[in-house]
Amino acid sequence: MTSSNAITDVDGVLVGHHQRIGSGWATGTTVVLLPPGSTGAVDGRGGAPGTRETDLLAPENMVAQVDAVCLSGGSAYGLAAADGVMSWLSSRSRGFRVGLAEHEVVPIVPAAVLYDLPRSTWGNRPSASFGVAACDVAADGPVAQGCVGAGTGAKVGSLKGGVGTASAVVDGFTVGALAAVNAAGEAVDPSTGRPWAADHEVAGEFGVTWPDRPGVLPAAPPDDLNTTIGVVAVDADLSKAECRRLAVAAQDGLARAVRPAHSMFDGDTVFAVATRARPLASTDAPFGPMARAAALDRLCATAALVFARAVVHGVLSATPLAGLAAYRDIWPPDAR
Repeated sequence: MTSSNAITDVDGVLVGHHQRIGSGWATGTTVVLLPPGSTGAVDGRGGAPGTRETDLLAPENMVAQVDAVCLSGGSAYGLAAADGVMSWLSSRSRGFRVGLAEHEVVPIVPAAVLYDLPRSTWGNRPSASFGVAACDVAADGPVAQGCVGAGTGAKVGSLKGGVGTASAVVDGFTVGALAAVNAAGEAVDPSTGRPWAADHEVAGEFGVTWPDRPGVLPAAPPDDLNTTIGVVAVDADLSKAECRRLAVAAQDGLARAVRPAHSMFDGDTVFAVATRARPLASTDAPFGPMARAAALDRLCATAALVFARAVVHGVLSATPLAGLAAYRDIWPPDAR
């Protein structure tokens, strides 16, 4: 399979965006559709989260499968987009079986939202129709980045934010991440123009020569309610508890890419999903538990790496919108 440097490099993972821009709109929804039987978990670090179905993902609770993850703008109103994702999955009999008939299912759709309300006319926010529309276009291969889906109205510090994605391979496993970057903190060192997580980039992978000069950042709008939300995925067979460790590690990647991260004004939430396509190290052999823990640890280190890179890609891909300047405005590529 050809790498797209995206979360869709994890086989079976599909991504769809839907957004509205113009005429008082600048918001959207991103859906990550997962193969049947995928395991899920979540880690929340911000002081102002907006989420749905996160309690279900706790390791001690019953349901382990996740059918999709919904990321949306619109603050708490945007959680309605997950209703559309549930409807779309239900019409295809995808979900947790609760009855004898094939269609008697409850789709498991954890969701998180970010605060982008000031970028739209009040009352314009994602609804269930956004979730349906995002599912309708979900696909594998390259993933659109920047001002699309949940990143449409995002901002990061004083700059325009957006959706970013990245992937890497470790021990033969593929780890991918998708982030909707909407942080109170800055993702860029204003004294140099280098993203804080620039060192996590593979040389030349994004066609970037980093600047080395100060930039005059615009004053941040006074609406410091934010939240970076995202998903990290792997094709390993992980338990809910092991997925939780992956989500915890991805939050480390966010902290490397945004300063400060996890503030009282952010609702930073990262979901982790495992498609279970390939076994991790067995615990049956001598030293098996240690071998499995070591294998999981390498996946976690990679999750932090790809999530940090996804944040950088979201910032670099963003374009000016709704009065917010983009990174490329302050440090144009031809002036670096």
